[in-house]
Amino acid sequence: MPPTTQLSELPVATLKTHVVERIRNAILTAVFKPGERLNETHLAQQFGVSRIPVREALFQLQEQGLVMNHPRRGMFVVMLSEEDVQKINSLRIVLEAEAIKLCRANLIPSYEKRLEALVEKMESTTTESDFDASKLDLEFHRTVWAVSGNSYLEKTLNSLVTVLFSHQALAYMTAHDPLHWPLRHHRDLLDVILGKSNMSPEAAIVKHLRHRYTNPERYSSLAHTQVTLT
Repeated sequence: MPPTTQLSELPVATLKTHVVERIRNAILTAVFKPGERLNETHLAQQFGVSRIPVREALFQLQEQGLVMNHPRRGMFVVMLSEEDVQKINSLRIVLEAEAIKLCRANLIPSYEKRLEALVEKMESTTTESDFDASKLDLEFHRTVWAVSGNSYLEKTLNSLVTVLFSHQALAYMTAHDPLHWPLRHHRDLLDVILGKSNMSPEAAIVKHLRHRYTNPERYSSLAHTQVTLT
């Protein structure tokens, strides 16, 4: 369990945010495992707060897809099946392709510099921590979504992809490199954004996701078409 930290003196809004982050990080690092019950009272004692911010944090994490509410049983860490992951990825392909197109249209030098710096950092990193690597990965994608300029698209992708970054989703990665987060596969996405590649945004996302997931396009219309990944 994460170390106990007294947060009770923080303002209410800040307090809830801290509790959300603590629980989210515990889920993403597998401290709280898929299917594990999240006991409101125990969490409140652990964080040194009342049950109210814990309850609010759990409801927020439920909205983000990391926690499930089972009536009369309580809150549990979400457990994804392989089919769940494929269906989420099918949505992600469509939405993130749109984000890439909008990012390309809105790109200015400062955004380009930021994305390039993230890709270079991922290409040179030697981190052995999946959690640290996943933070870099997610930061790149979140930057693309933010640059899209569509706050609703950004919010939806944040919700979908946070679920995929929970450790249960990692069980459905391909066997290409099962022990390390695939950081060195973002250059293709950046090249598409910068107009240096003829690959379509949809194909670029499919290729990117195939480095980690099996058949990510299975439940999308792309499953019935020939996608060129070069």
